[in-house]
Formats: sequence, C-alpha cells, structure tokens
Amino acid sequence: MALIWCILVSAGAFYAAAYFLPGVEIKNFIQALLVAIVVSLLSSTLGNILAFISLGILTWGILAWVLNAIIIMVADYFLDGFKVKNFWWALALGVIVSIVSSIFRAEVF
Repeated sequence: MALIWCILVSAGAFYAAAYFLPGVEIKNFIQALLVAIVVSLLSSTLGNILAFISLGILTWGILAWVLNAIIIMVADYFLDGFKVKNFWWALALGVIVSIVSSIFRAEVF
C-alpha cells in the first residue's frame, strides 16, 4: 500500500510541477501517473547503476538531483505526452518532485 501511495504522490507532484514549470509538459494525470511509474522504475535500476559509476564525483545531495534530472530526461525520451525542454527544466522538475514527495511521505510515515 505504501508503494501505491508513493506513486500517487509522485504523480501528483509531477502533474502540479508541470503546471507551474513552462519547460515541462504533461498531458493529463494519467500521463503523470505513467511518468511516476517509469521514473521510479528507472530510479531503481538505472539510478543505482549511475550512482555506482559516479561514486565520489559529486557530493551525494547534488548527485541525487543530477541523477534525478538524467532519469527524467530518459523518461522524456521514452514517453509520449511527457516533454521536458532541457536538462535545467528536468533538474527543476526533479527538485520540486523530491521536495513535495518528501513532505507527503513525512506526513504519512
């Protein structure tokens, strides 16, 4: 149940952030849900590989945001209806989604 809640919170954060960021487009909430699922799957696979490869290059806080932006860019490549103009918009989206998800997870757990 916690996984479903985390995916729904992430989807809501993606959808809300896309509304406020002009460089990010998501068609509807269903698409945001799909983006949240794909990003979480990519984070658990590709994110771990990238974190291992880049070990020691950047500090962990900045590295996590950069890796999230890379993962968002990969999701943008594979998903129709989800567009991010460039790396900086992906970084902004990743920061917003991380903050919103952290706040809601702290409230629930």
